[in-house]
Amino acid sequence: MRTKTKVLSIAALVSGGVVFGMILAGSLDLTRGASAERGPATTAAVPGPADPGSGGGGKAASPAALPSFADVAELVMPAVVSIRATDIVKEDTRRTPYHNWGEGEGPFDFFFPPDKKRGREDEDSEHRELSGGTGFIIEADGFVLTNHHVVDGAEKVEVTVGERDVYKARIVGRDPATDLALLKIDGAKPFPTVKMGDANRMRPGDWVVAIGDPLQFEKTVTVGVVSGKGRQAGLSRATQNFENLIQTDAAINFGNSGGPLVNIYGEVIGINTAISRFAQNIGFAVPINVAQQLLPQLKQGKVVRGYLGVTIAPIDKSYQEAFGLKSAEGVIVQSVEKGMPADKAGLKHGDVILKVDNQLIKTNRDLIDYVSSKAPGSKVVITFLRDGKEKSATASLETRNVEGERPEVEESEKESKETIGITIQNLTPALKRTYNLDKSATRGVVISGVRAVSPAADANLTEGDVILEVNGVEIASVDDYQREMKAAAKKDWVRFYVLRSQPRPQQFIAVVRLKAD
Repeated sequence: MRTKTKVLSIAALVSGGVVFGMILAGSLDLTRGASAERGPATTAAVPGPADPGSGGGGKAASPAALPSFADVAELVMPAVVSIRATDIVKEDTRRTPYHNWGEGEGPFDFFFPPDKKRGREDEDSEHRELSGGTGFIIEADGFVLTNHHVVDGAEKVEVTVGERDVYKARIVGRDPATDLALLKIDGAKPFPTVKMGDANRMRPGDWVVAIGDPLQFEKTVTVGVVSGKGRQAGLSRATQNFENLIQTDAAINFGNSGGPLVNIYGEVIGINTAISRFAQNIGFAVPINVAQQLLPQLKQGKVVRGYLGVTIAPIDKSYQEAFGLKSAEGVIVQSVEKGMPADKAGLKHGDVILKVDNQLIKTNRDLIDYVSSKAPGSKVVITFLRDGKEKSATASLETRNVEGERPEVEESEKESKETIGITIQNLTPALKRTYNLDKSATRGVVISGVRAVSPAADANLTEGDVILEVNGVEIASVDDYQREMKAAAKKDWVRFYVLRSQPRPQQFIAVVRLKAD
């Protein structure tokens, strides 16, 4: 019994010695890896800006090579600004936070702060509506880049630089299609600026930093990675044809709109724009390359794009087999808009577009980006396949009308607004696209604005309705409309025959009171 106890004691001493030795060796870094195939852990790739590839590198870095995100924030922060937009509005005509721009509740939110001050609901008078966002200074003389939806409809815009310096800002240019806006502030000395990066070089997994004013917490810094590129999230009708977004999991919230998304070198690679309300940390940013490309036009006040007039689809395996195509390159024409450049050039549905000028067309994005980059009036040579034979045609591009832009109204078209509360315009192809009018809308005048408190609103008329008849007389133009309204001026009521295209085409009679009781 004693012998067994002694053996156990010796074994315990030996085991304790081994453990102590391992601890001592570890503290002195004397141990070697247990397996030759396993090396020390490394961090995710931290690319260098001069190296090829997105973000600029590709080799894994040691933990010591990770940047200080505090240093990144410190580099960018002086040029990040707070934006406050003020709109003077009347009851029932106030702007609402963006959820897909007038399409009702959708899965994505643009970043308005949720506590917008809307004034008293029971007050029938003008009052202020405030909203806010973020921006960043791109040129030392005071050019500020932000989102279009941050300043859309604002009558007054103020920009705060640093903690106290507030400047009145002028909206220089805007582009609803990419949700970009350019502001200008004036100061006595040069403003701090950001450094521009290259979004094309970023890869999924690259570190990014989002800076902005979420929920009015100024200059908030969050860190994440690029989650994906080339995303088409269906944010709004205005942006749907031009979305080529960066997806990130860097936490961004209401108020971040227009703020910079930067890489680990403090270079701006995106403009924070929208978030998914159904998920945590799924956000989207407009690539900075898009803004740089549009900057000259933004400085001129408006972005204009070429328009071909086709709907297209990528070629998948079923299309390739059904049309007997040798490859999946190119895009297939689904439909051709009557009277538009493609129609005039002779394109038909079923044609496969291979090239425009010398630009190879492999995807929908290739065609949209190339045609949109050309000025209206430009001539382009389209190479396409029809029935297995290669053909070419020349098209003269027209101006693309961007949904979400409010059409300009001529002075002669404002008369009706003062009588029954509507603004009307002649029916044009551009307005048909803007309001997604039914194909049966071939005559009449379009209602392009309705005053919220007016006889027209009481009659349930809405923007996008087409007036076909006034008191039983067919209407073909604004002049026709004004003539019939003048003839009806002494009556108490006017009768409209109306075409409404959304959500489904329908025609109905609307009676509008001309004189108050």
